[in-house]
Amino acid sequence: MRRLMKFLHTMGAIGLIGSMACLVVLIAFTSEAPSINNQALLRVAMGGITTWIFLPSLGLTLVAGLLAIAVNRAFHSAGWAWAKLATGILTFEWGFTAVLGPMQEQAELGARLLAGQVDAVSLAEPLGADRNSLFVLIAVATVNVVLGVWRPRFTNLPD
Repeated sequence: MRRLMKFLHTMGAIGLIGSMACLVVLIAFTSEAPSINNQALLRVAMGGITTWIFLPSLGLTLVAGLLAIAVNRAFHSAGWAWAKLATGILTFEWGFTAVLGPMQEQAELGARLLAGQVDAVSLAEPLGADRNSLFVLIAVATVNVVLGVWRPRFTNLPD
């Protein structure tokens, strides 16, 4: 069971950080897109990545990490495990508010623009804040990976 949780947690982390890296690249291409239709298509693609890769990876990482702590008694008093839990919850919360929601809204606007239901002005909003949020989340997720790999000796918590 421990190995399964570690495997699932690792696979989720790979998907999570990979999806965030893809979103950063697509945001860069969105600002350079020659036409509004290309921008709309890129925003729809970003919505697909957040819905089908980012969100499931985020959930898998958090649930598998929590279960890993639950099934391994050594993790109950390990300071690094509790630090990972704190950064994991931060990532989960910020992932919903700063990435998932805004990206899905932009994807909806892009789809509506392609369908001719809204005008091009609706996509005029720059994605710089979204990009910055992704950089912060990538940094927090990287810290989380560092904690899991190197397992620094924080003070052990009492049982």
